[in-house]
Amino acid sequence: MLQIRWSLRLSQLPMYDTRMSVPSRAEAALASAWSAVVNLVTSDNRSGAIDLLKRAPGRSSGAAADIGTQVHAVAEVLNRGEDPGLVHPDIEPWVNSYRQFLDDWQPSFSEVESTVWSDAHQYAGTADGFCSIDGDQLVMDLKSGKGVYEETSLQLTAYAFGDYLLSPDGTERPIPPVTAAAVVHVRPEGYELVPVRIGEDIFEVFKSLLTVHQWDSETKRGVLGASLKPDNK
Repeated sequence: MLQIRWSLRLSQLPMYDTRMSVPSRAEAALASAWSAVVNLVTSDNRSGAIDLLKRAPGRSSGAAADIGTQVHAVAEVLNRGEDPGLVHPDIEPWVNSYRQFLDDWQPSFSEVESTVWSDAHQYAGTADGFCSIDGDQLVMDLKSGKGVYEETSLQLTAYAFGDYLLSPDGTERPIPPVTAAAVVHVRPEGYELVPVRIGEDIFEVFKSLLTVHQWDSETKRGVLGASLKPDNK
């Protein structure tokens, strides 16, 4: 089984660059975790939420975000088994790396760019894909930036623990069974398939971050009253 093989591969995976200074690495991790929550939290407006989620920008900015958006768009077409046609030269190296992943692992996609919805915990998000590889059922995320961060586990766990998938017309359908999670990290020079642990304990952390988000966006407003003065003054 792929899940077992992945556990054996963990020690063999190349380490991602951790040469950032401690403050900047911590800030990047916090920003990544916060983005994972903010990008998943939404309102009760289902059609508006789906539209927003489909257009949601990546966590990078500027040129990197633009490349990521274009690579995701081409990957979505490929995951559906369709021909993306002519690929812009600027993103061709990333796309070639993703094509290599598809050739090497032969994933079978049951869902592509699907909106995950949770009524119980009031969040939603768009999963890049649910697929089968070597008998394991994966929730998968595509990354095209410089690295893969631990906070991606929060994101993929939230997808796996959602209530259902929501179609643009409002139709609900079940989330495919998930036995593993992974990130496909594509770069111009190649790709890596990175296992990601998901589970109940990580979902508890995610729910805690939702509570923090609610505090920051709503609850904290009005918790401080006007300054008090003694009656005899």
